[in-house]
Amino acid sequence: MTGYVIRRLLALVPVLALVGVLAFLLLHATPSDPAAIMAGDLASKEQYLRIRGAMGLDKPFVVQIGLYFKQLLRGDLGTSIFSGKSVVSLMAPRLPPTIPLALYGEFLAIVIGLSLGVLAAWRARSWIDRAAMAFSTMGYSMPIFWLGFNLIWLFSLKVRAFPVIGYVPLSEGFLPFIRALTLPALTCGLVLSAIIVRMTRSSMLEVLSEDYIRTARAKGLRERTVIFSHALKAAANPIITIIGLQMATMVTGVIVVETVFGIPGLGRLVVDAITRRDFPVIQGMLIVVAVVYVLVNLLIDLAYTVADPRIRY
Repeated sequence: MTGYVIRRLLALVPVLALVGVLAFLLLHATPSDPAAIMAGDLASKEQYLRIRGAMGLDKPFVVQIGLYFKQLLRGDLGTSIFSGKSVVSLMAPRLPPTIPLALYGEFLAIVIGLSLGVLAAWRARSWIDRAAMAFSTMGYSMPIFWLGFNLIWLFSLKVRAFPVIGYVPLSEGFLPFIRALTLPALTCGLVLSAIIVRMTRSSMLEVLSEDYIRTARAKGLRERTVIFSHALKAAANPIITIIGLQMATMVTGVIVVETVFGIPGLGRLVVDAITRRDFPVIQGMLIVVAVVYVLVNLLIDLAYTVADPRIRY
């Protein structure tokens, strides 16, 4: 197992190098001069030249890409043109809102998705199954911002159980912290749970038709034991894959949610960077998202061995 992990980590190097090249080419993929785009129409020639020099666009292409990768190897994701701060220092204070929101939302998605998926497979072709599939279809198709606004209208304006917008740090108390994150997390969780419901139901139906499940029931095992100890464990690998990929996409998926609920996380940082055309920040976020994706994929592969002891690397 240790050797496999080392080989996988080494295999990540060319992947991240390719992502770095693509992120660098983002500057040169624009149809016009990136410095002119960032400076704006009202900028003076001195401001344009300053931005061009700060981004290194006045140097040859080979020198630019060499300096870019030299920065990446030092852990430097660049410097924001508008704030003058490093991209890492801009991301650091945005992590405390984003990480709990992503984990909370994924937790709700797993609880809702697994519960409805197992129930739908257990009561296949019943009204429970049809209701779970209707929920899955609605959750998969509805816009996440529309769901967020409706949850605000219902639980914040009508019931007044949660705040409308904003973020409360954990240092101000656990209960206010959870109350502020519940509606955004529920918005993410309801949308993400839709695909978990479908995948869980599909995998469970396939396993429940196996001979050893019928044997377990014939031996007199309780239905709960058959469902959770035998069927769900055997059907876990496809579900783990979906959950793992969703955890990776949560980094980018919270962009809309943070904008709707006014949470100052990484999503808001990306939106601000795109609005201002702050290319160094956008490049830095691309690198971070790529690192999260490849690490989560590694964790998914390792989780397979826990769910299915027959898998060996």
